[in-house]
Amino acid sequence: MNLTQAPKRHRFPISIINQVVWHYHRFNNSYRDIQEQLLFRGVDVSHEAIRRWCLKFSRHFKDVIQKRERKSNDKWHLDEMTITMKGKPYVLWRAVDSKGFELDIFLQKRRDKKAAIRFLTRLLKSHPTPRVIVTDKLRSYKKPIKYMYPKTEHRTHKRLNNRVENAHQPTRRKEKCLIKFKSPAGAQSLLSLMGKVRNLFSVEVGRYTKKASDRRLSFVAAKAIWLEAATQLLFV
Repeated sequence: MNLTQAPKRHRFPISIINQVVWHYHRFNNSYRDIQEQLLFRGVDVSHEAIRRWCLKFSRHFKDVIQKRERKSNDKWHLDEMTITMKGKPYVLWRAVDSKGFELDIFLQKRRDKKAAIRFLTRLLKSHPTPRVIVTDKLRSYKKPIKYMYPKTEHRTHKRLNNRVENAHQPTRRKEKCLIKFKSPAGAQSLLSLMGKVRNLFSVEVGRYTKKASDRRLSFVAAKAIWLEAATQLLFV
């Protein structure tokens, strides 16, 4: 792996760009926070350059991680949260499996039946049919799940859905850090890669049951996948 080369039409090497994209999507940092962290290490990069790198390369990292991540299990949890951008409310639809690994997120304007169908269609394209789907008592789910997943058991109970409700917390923390998201397209791109990075580097699953040595091995394996994606930036 040669991370000292710079991608075409870029002045900084892959090692810097790779770190910037990872820090922005893994932690609650703004562009200016990352700019200051790099400056402390003697790397002078403008926050605008950091913004352009994150916008340009986020889709590439997301695609590579998605090909290498583990398969979801057969129990899904679906939920929605409201995000306000420029005074307008948007609905973020999220699906996770029973281990907390994010399956997909989709930002829409509505919380109705058509919005539910669009989200479930996205899930069907990327994941096999689950055995159980757990939702809250939103009625928009009922008929779409019945006809699109005829063999799947649909459970509706608020207390059964804590897994996906907890998965909203990183989004709220990032939203607070950025002082609200600025655009629907930007929020969709950011949160999509955030979920994939959290799946890849997550230490929450098994935090209290796995040994520290096992967690370190998992981190090394995740880092290898991320660096593999980084080296491919030469051809992007």
